[in-house]
Amino acid sequence: MFKAMLIKEFLLVSRDKHALAALFIMPAVFILIMSLALKDVMNEDKSLMTYALVDHDQSVASEALINKLSTISTLTKHTLNSDKYRSPEEEGVQFIIDIPVGFSKGEQPLDISVAADTSPSLLTIFKNQIALSWMGNKLDEVNLANQDSFSFLDDEVETKPFDEATLMDVQYAKLSQDEKPTSTQQSVPSWIVFGLFFVIIPMSTIFISERKQNTLMRLSTMNLSLSALFGGKILPYMVINQVQVWLMIGVGMYIVPLFGAAPLTIDGSILGLILVSLSLSLSAIGLSILVASAVDSIEQATTIGGIINILLGAIGGVMVPKFVMPEAMQTFSAISPMSWGLEGFLDIFLRRGTVSDVLNEVIALSLFGVISLLIASIVFTYKQRKNA
Repeated sequence: MFKAMLIKEFLLVSRDKHALAALFIMPAVFILIMSLALKDVMNEDKSLMTYALVDHDQSVASEALINKLSTISTLTKHTLNSDKYRSPEEEGVQFIIDIPVGFSKGEQPLDISVAADTSPSLLTIFKNQIALSWMGNKLDEVNLANQDSFSFLDDEVETKPFDEATLMDVQYAKLSQDEKPTSTQQSVPSWIVFGLFFVIIPMSTIFISERKQNTLMRLSTMNLSLSALFGGKILPYMVINQVQVWLMIGVGMYIVPLFGAAPLTIDGSILGLILVSLSLSLSAIGLSILVASAVDSIEQATTIGGIINILLGAIGGVMVPKFVMPEAMQTFSAISPMSWGLEGFLDIFLRRGTVSDVLNEVIALSLFGVISLLIASIVFTYKQRKNA
């Protein structure tokens, strides 16, 4: 009997083309799109800001500042057609720097025009780059002056321009020397989590259809326990979810690099990855059965399930990375099971975590799934008795 139920679930899912598209094609496409769209966000050497410049001061100091800015890889300089420039939007840049007469003497500050759609964080970065460039030039002047003043003490003293590489050595935690995180390591975990929770739509649709056709009633009259009935739903979708996980990992490892983005690498614990994916699947399936048990129609299940997925994804850092959220929102995101699953996957893919590193997320996701199934069993039993 139980084997027949498993076969039935696989057949029903395999015949639902829309469900298969939602479970497999949609997450794979999202991984590809987001990995490509964000591939330069994690690249600190890629140009992030565009600017144009007008030098009315025509001094040694202004020329030194212009030269220093031109060496910064995150900035791209555009040329203006004339000194009578238009707005940054019309010129196709984010910033226009006007160096006024008297700037080198400290009589006038730089005049920076900013495009209206420029984020405050980019403006802050841009201002910091200008300030650092200016201070770097001043430091070079001081070094040169000291060399000229005390060259008789040491004829072999060599003054070198300021270079941040000589001041600091940056290395990402748990990554090897000179290794940097990639957009693929960020996007694949996010859309694996989102894709697994999309199981709520096909599962609830099939569940409600069987309830309306009295299939579940007939099964219950055959002395089939509620745990066996739910088990016949859980196991097939657990298998489907694991196929989803490894398919999307394959997309990140082999398909994404074909379009120019960095490939996904698994440097963390494989056992930890399996545990996170299984517990996340249990969490998603538990929520799916709860929704299917609580609603009365396929339309309700599709609408409510879609809304729940979007809300949990938005709160949990799937659609908007948590590191760009305000601190209060980052704290609030902890209520979403998608956030737990995402952190577990990031521990494996990004932070090279072990089983112990993901244990808290595995326990939390498993408890969420079990509690959801318990509530679903209560709701299902109540409705069955009510309709009996």
